[in-house]
Amino acid sequence: MNKTYALVFAGSLGLTISGTLMAADDYITLASTTSTENSGLFDAIIPAFSEETGIDVRVVAVGTGQAFEIGRRGDADSLLVHDTAGEEQFVADGYATERLNVMYNDFVIVGPSDDPAGIRDSETVIDAMQRIAESESPFASRGDDSGTNRAELRLWEDAGVTPQGEWYRELGSGMGPTLNTAAGMDAYTFTDRATWVAFDNPQDLTLLFEGDERLFNQYGSLLLSTERFPHLKHDLAAQWHEWLVSEQGQQAIADYKVDGQQLFFPNAE
Repeated sequence: MNKTYALVFAGSLGLTISGTLMAADDYITLASTTSTENSGLFDAIIPAFSEETGIDVRVVAVGTGQAFEIGRRGDADSLLVHDTAGEEQFVADGYATERLNVMYNDFVIVGPSDDPAGIRDSETVIDAMQRIAESESPFASRGDDSGTNRAELRLWEDAGVTPQGEWYRELGSGMGPTLNTAAGMDAYTFTDRATWVAFDNPQDLTLLFEGDERLFNQYGSLLLSTERFPHLKHDLAAQWHEWLVSEQGQQAIADYKVDGQQLFFPNAE
């Protein structure tokens, strides 16, 4: 099926929308993360959903915090994000009626191959973060209230570190641009594994720390409230929400690989 791509001007957010060409009204708008978009996952699974249902999915790729804002304004029919605590609060606040686990992967820390902070030898991610801070090695942070940025900030807090000073650069960027900046300045950065694997401009960056259970990265789908947002395409959004956790959707997620490496692991309950 032919793919079409469109750009939507939304201030300085640089929102990207992608999907398959369908009838004018047979689509939903999905607010989701830059990691799911940058990794190529949606290009792999949306055509399967569209072929089965006749519904297009147009993805607005932003940080999770911005996705929540879009959802609170009623400007998206569905959300797929990765901040479980924030998602549960979103439901508790009445913006959504259901949250479902869809898939997971993990976060990693990448940095210059000479590893000036010595995090390769760290036993825990907390130790790795403390070594970066103590050595004041350059660190590029997304700084965009994304799920990745929220996870990073929780780790700094757990490490007893208030990141600030010239060594800590808050970029206000998506994951791809943040990796590009880190590569250009030989800095450490905190990234989801999927975007890192799909990243094609590593320069001297290499994966330096992984495997701590604190780096678990869960993604969830949110079904928005029909009462609060009567204008949304709830019937179509429900089909997407349910397909993601169906046998077909979970298999499509599991089948997506880059260079033979599976990037997301389905775990619908």
